[in-house]
Amino acid sequence: MMMMMMMMGVRGVFLLLPVFLLGLTIPSMATYVTELQVSFDNAEGQQFRSQGFNKIDLDLNKRAGGKFIYLWYKRGSVPITKVQVSFNDQQDVGLSNAGYTKIEKDLNSGAGGSWLYLWSVKGSGEFDTPIVDITVTAGNDAEMFGLGWERVACDLNRKAGGDWIHIWLKREAQTYICDVTVTDSFGSDHAHFRSGYIRVDEDTNRGAGGAFVFIWYRQTTDRRKALKDLQVSITDGQYQQYQQQNYQQVRVDLNEGNSGVLEYLWYKKQGTNNPIKAITLLPHKDLVADYDRRAGVTVIKKDLNTGNSGRYENLCFYQ
Repeated sequence: MMMMMMMMGVRGVFLLLPVFLLGLTIPSMATYVTELQVSFDNAEGQQFRSQGFNKIDLDLNKRAGGKFIYLWYKRGSVPITKVQVSFNDQQDVGLSNAGYTKIEKDLNSGAGGSWLYLWSVKGSGEFDTPIVDITVTAGNDAEMFGLGWERVACDLNRKAGGDWIHIWLKREAQTYICDVTVTDSFGSDHAHFRSGYIRVDEDTNRGAGGAFVFIWYRQTTDRRKALKDLQVSITDGQYQQYQQQNYQQVRVDLNEGNSGVLEYLWYKKQGTNNPIKAITLLPHKDLVADYDRRAGVTVIKKDLNTGNSGRYENLCFYQ
């Protein structure tokens, strides 16, 4: 009886112990990135600051001229899970139909580049992992992968010159690439967004004419479902090689509609125990050497515009 009373007493004390002494954590109500804004002047900046937004102090038009443009974010309890950038009206349609929120401010305002708009969505499905931090970089930025960040592919100085400007995201948990696909038209965009896909927001046909071709991927927190390798074939021999090595082909030509060679994306889910964590596109040849020497980064050294006059582009992934 005495022993039972002692146990009950200990149990009672246990229940009164502070949570931190038990090694437990209580999720913060302000853990997540929940809202984004863009300022064009000091007055807007002051307004956003008074509303609880945090400023990322890097000009999105850096060295390109134009307005001084800054990205702002707010923290809260209902997270943004995906961020996209559009640079033509056709891209906007799918994003809008899929329920994404658009910031109606051109990120290249005054700089003469592409008309760029930022979009975000608060998803809650299997392929949505909350974003807990966001930042912006200028210039070579490959080291960010090793620090747990995920790159938004579109250069925010697209066609404007200046520094290479990219948004980077950090998620609540480690994610892995579990699916990839390719589109050569905009008709299925909203369906892909609703199915949890993220679009790599740079055209693999950039400057080459032909169709707008985009690579898409989905993320999972389940390491077992991750892709293990990606390849690109640009010759018949490579096509046959990847078939024989049991890669799966994505059956859309990355050069669709232009004069280049037939190019296909291939993936594999079996093999090494080294899952792919991130995918991006490098539309600047000068970036290749810096990315290629980073631990865990693989640059597929095959120009996605082989055989045409388009921009030199490489697919890149991080493991």
